[in-house]
Amino acid sequence: MRLCFLVEENYRHDGMPNEVIRQLTAWGHQVDVLRPGGSLLHMTEAVRAGTHDAWVLKTVSGGPGLTLLEAAASAGMTTVNDARSIRGVRDKALAAAIGRARGLPLPRTYAAARPELLAELPASEYPLVVKPADGSSGRAVHLVASPERLAAMVPELAREGLLIAQPYVPNSGIDIKVYCVGGELYATERRSPLHPEHAVRERRVPLSAEVAAIVDQVGAVYGLDLYGVDVLLGPDGPVVVDVNDFPSFRQVPDAVARVARAVLGLARAGQRAAAGGPAAEQHGAVGGASLAGRAHPDSVPVPGVGPVEVALPAQAAAPAQDPAPVHIPAVAGESA
Repeated sequence: MRLCFLVEENYRHDGMPNEVIRQLTAWGHQVDVLRPGGSLLHMTEAVRAGTHDAWVLKTVSGGPGLTLLEAAASAGMTTVNDARSIRGVRDKALAAAIGRARGLPLPRTYAAARPELLAELPASEYPLVVKPADGSSGRAVHLVASPERLAAMVPELAREGLLIAQPYVPNSGIDIKVYCVGGELYATERRSPLHPEHAVRERRVPLSAEVAAIVDQVGAVYGLDLYGVDVLLGPDGPVVVDVNDFPSFRQVPDAVARVARAVLGLARAGQRAAAGGPAAEQHGAVGGASLAGRAHPDSVPVPGVGPVEVALPAQAAAPAQDPAPVHIPAVAGESA
């Protein structure tokens, strides 16, 4: 197969996706790499239909790579993940609106084009978590204790563009990061960026059925196949606090080969869909065509909704050995 990877300068020396590219090349596939942040892009020529079997994005949220991926999708080419789905999770304000409307356990979310507008929030919503709507990798995530502290931070926050603010969910200071690759879920725990005082070694942990069901629902709601979900175990159950397309897959065993196989499977699913063949293997929003029976978020109205009450059991403690992955069963219209 011939694949095109869009890789930002931030990931030029990163193991994910560079090791995946090397693995695909070793398997005999042709992989072209474009660096949208460091190249003059001839947009009218770069995405000619038929030049690649699939386009794969590994870029920062605010970079130009997504624009190029969307151009490829508009020309009918397969993209991994679906370009609309990536847009839906990289804009965290949009992701919150979509997720809450579809029943995901996300915190109440406010958006403000200027930080001083957040002063309208009542004191009862504090402490707040404030971060850029296009942030990634834990950049510029702040725990704001009071309205007075928010007022002092306005000059710093003014550089971040559109902001989102969410009431802080009390937790142990440990994030659960769940990765989905090839239809399997792998959970790790790590220190929360809001609690740098905690010394937590990142490691694999078992995944409860409740959290696994939420993470599978995240993939269906946003139309993602390769993704990661940050979950907090709050007093009322698991809460989704972030969703990432094409994350690092740290701690996933044999991650490079698993991700490479998943990319090939999604590329082949896109080819079958373009040819009028069977539907996709996973959540199915790949490229210009919907490959499975689940609706894409673009087809779902997003009204203003109130809080979603969720009460799910907390996650079980980790055993000594590495836990087995959780397999996502196929749904109607998907191959097993």
